[in-house]
Amino acid sequence: MWPLALITSLFFMWGLSNNMTDTLLAAFKKIMSMTDFQTSWIQIAFYGAYFCLALPSALLIKRFTYKTGILAGLGLFIFGSLLFYPASQTMVYGHFLAALYILAGGLAILETTANPYIYELGPPETGVRRLNFAQSFNPIGSITGVLLSKYFILTNLNQASDAERTTMAADQLLAIQQAELNAVMGPYVGVALITLLIALLIAFTKMPRALDTSRDISFGPTVKRLFSHSNYSWGVVAQFFYVGAQIGVWSFTIRYVMTELNLNEDGAANYYLAALILFTVFRFVSTYLMKFIAAHRLLGILAIVAIALSGIVIFGGGMVGVIALICISACMSLMYPTIYGLSVRGLGADTKMGSSFLVMAILGGAVLTALQGKVSDLTGSIHYAYFVPLFCFAFITYYAMGRRHADL
Repeated sequence: MWPLALITSLFFMWGLSNNMTDTLLAAFKKIMSMTDFQTSWIQIAFYGAYFCLALPSALLIKRFTYKTGILAGLGLFIFGSLLFYPASQTMVYGHFLAALYILAGGLAILETTANPYIYELGPPETGVRRLNFAQSFNPIGSITGVLLSKYFILTNLNQASDAERTTMAADQLLAIQQAELNAVMGPYVGVALITLLIALLIAFTKMPRALDTSRDISFGPTVKRLFSHSNYSWGVVAQFFYVGAQIGVWSFTIRYVMTELNLNEDGAANYYLAALILFTVFRFVSTYLMKFIAAHRLLGILAIVAIALSGIVIFGGGMVGVIALICISACMSLMYPTIYGLSVRGLGADTKMGSSFLVMAILGGAVLTALQGKVSDLTGSIHYAYFVPLFCFAFITYYAMGRRHADL
């Protein structure tokens, strides 16, 4: 139980990091007076690293062990987090993006490793439920990440508006930005130190072996076998759209709430926190409901509800629009682990490599969030930006309702 508890803690840690990063869009928009598209480079750097590192990490754990992959991921994550300190001193946006890229590369290795590890440590028929349970600790980390951001970053942002900042003397503005960037740096360095402790515990713990112990790496034939499974190949596409929807919905939640309820970043973060709490509760609820409703059917039902809620966000407004936006998180709660679990069923020894392409699909968080920011800038309305996640949920509905899952 102790080794499995350590693995489950990793789900908590990358949830914490993901959602700390989401709040950086609102923070850098304020600190450096950026457009929505410019701030979306935070997600491009973060989820671009997932795309680049997922496949090498699959080859790493195939050649060595899951434990090797976990320690490599933790090391890269710690290094990237610590780089926030020099970035806060240079005050260069690109340096923060580089630190995020390295940090997220470590998370890519962790996700590529931990997801199939959990799935393989038990009977295949209960793999989706087991993965949903482990993933239930991910949103708990997300809530912790938002709380850290709210109390250590967003509350320390100077409330001077963009117009007021343009009239300030250069040294006055520089002093304000330095204090704000120091606030951004603090939580990341603190998390790095805690993660170092987890890495040491894992390093000195004997980890259980998974069902697949093959060290053979036949890249070409493996990829060919993987994508001969239509269920798997469509699952990779569905995961791309899901992650794009999730990151897009959450990344611009604070912006939407600020616009509709006339709140500052700190006040709007409370609504983002509410969305994550709902996401967490429904992750456990969804795991329970899978005892009675087939996983793919439940996925399809919640995707349809998410489409309807997205429509309210786009064409509604005020408190009604905000409530609909928060409720989308309840629908998203089961999507990532369920798409993942449905996709890897029946892959056998190809599960490790299959995991890497599913993690690479997290690139959707970079591509579609940037598209969402561009739509917001071009239309001048954050409302219309939510057409992007609406389309994503429509594709997930198609994937979930397909007959390809009938025998799963």
